[in-house]
Amino acid sequence: MILFKGKLYENSDQDQILSEMEPYINHTLTEKSLSTETVIAAIDALGKEIASGKHDVLLTSLPVDNPAQYKLFAATMLSREILELKLQTELGNTTPSKIHSTIHSRVMPLGVLFHIAAGNMDGLPAFSIAEGLLTGNINILKLPQADNGLSLAIISRLIALEPLLMDYIMVFDTPSTDICAMQRIAELADGISVWCGENAIKAVRSLAPTGAKLIEWGHKLGFCYIAEAKNLHNITTELYALAEHIATTKQLLCSSCQTIYLNTLDETDLHKFCTIFLPLLEAATAKHCSKVIGERAYLTLMRHTEYLEQLIGNPQNTANEYRGTGCRLTVCKDSALELSPMMCHVLVKRLPQEQIISVLRSKKGLLQTAGLICSPENRNAFEELFARSGVTRITLAGDMSTYFPGEAHDGEYALRRYVRTVDIELCSPYKTL
Repeated sequence: MILFKGKLYENSDQDQILSEMEPYINHTLTEKSLSTETVIAAIDALGKEIASGKHDVLLTSLPVDNPAQYKLFAATMLSREILELKLQTELGNTTPSKIHSTIHSRVMPLGVLFHIAAGNMDGLPAFSIAEGLLTGNINILKLPQADNGLSLAIISRLIALEPLLMDYIMVFDTPSTDICAMQRIAELADGISVWCGENAIKAVRSLAPTGAKLIEWGHKLGFCYIAEAKNLHNITTELYALAEHIATTKQLLCSSCQTIYLNTLDETDLHKFCTIFLPLLEAATAKHCSKVIGERAYLTLMRHTEYLEQLIGNPQNTANEYRGTGCRLTVCKDSALELSPMMCHVLVKRLPQEQIISVLRSKKGLLQTAGLICSPENRNAFEELFARSGVTRITLAGDMSTYFPGEAHDGEYALRRYVRTVDIELCSPYKTL
């Protein structure tokens, strides 16, 4: 489906709609403007509806383990308090400022934002649109292939609550393989916000018109670091929280734990860790397993296929595996940070403190969250090392994917990337002869 001018259209109407968009956008930019208060009031009203239970039927139909927790997260993210905090934190004072006796600067929207959304988090495309609206931009959204209808439902309801937004939101579920349509949409954009992997970002770069701002939110890597590898029995609470994090995220988010590092050179410490951690991970996996029988069957087949492929390709690695019901730990010889097989299959590696910078710097540009398990007296030293290496979030192990109001995304504030600064010279009074 396509959302255009506040109405839904079939995909068969795509060519006609694309031919109308340039004059429609130009008319909006010429005749209309969008106030921040209008946007906040509409989004806050939607958040209150979600909190009140008005959209429970839709939310409970989502393939998520904890619909109630997701509902709380969505309602919080869409609240006036969080939106105003986001604006103040990321943009500060946006009123015109005097930078010279005759020059004032003014923060303005980029103009038209083309959002190419990812599908690893339900409703994420709608949150991306909210950021574009907060900065006053016209927003064109390409839905991810895996979108389940939630994003379009949220956006449609937002427009119903505030019809003025219809001129600032257009939604397409055009497949990425439709290069012609993608090119036509990209040519309308002043900025392209892309939530994709490396290959997809390369493809978008080839579509972006000269001068368009490419705003990349590429895939990132997260890991947990255990600073005191010899004192594992003293950190059971932190390990339990880490197991809960892995089981609830299934390692599908950029902030999820893909690798668990221990501050040691001794491989036997890794095996000791696995014997302690596997029961905790197994219990957490059982607690948070999907209730949908088809999804559970798919995961079982996927894990077993992976295991069989490993037996054929590299059978000696099975000696370094700790298999539990629905989860697995693999002890690795190397220290490289990498994407795990996911779905509660975690890599366990050595990373001595003195090698942190050299190992992590090899993945510069891909680093995101470090979950740190460390004694209080040593924590500052490890935080400094991770920050210098390029990590952009340092949290407790159980909070690696927890959202904190006002936090940056991948080390940057999104709203700052969606605006531009215009310098304006003031007019001097004419001198009389």
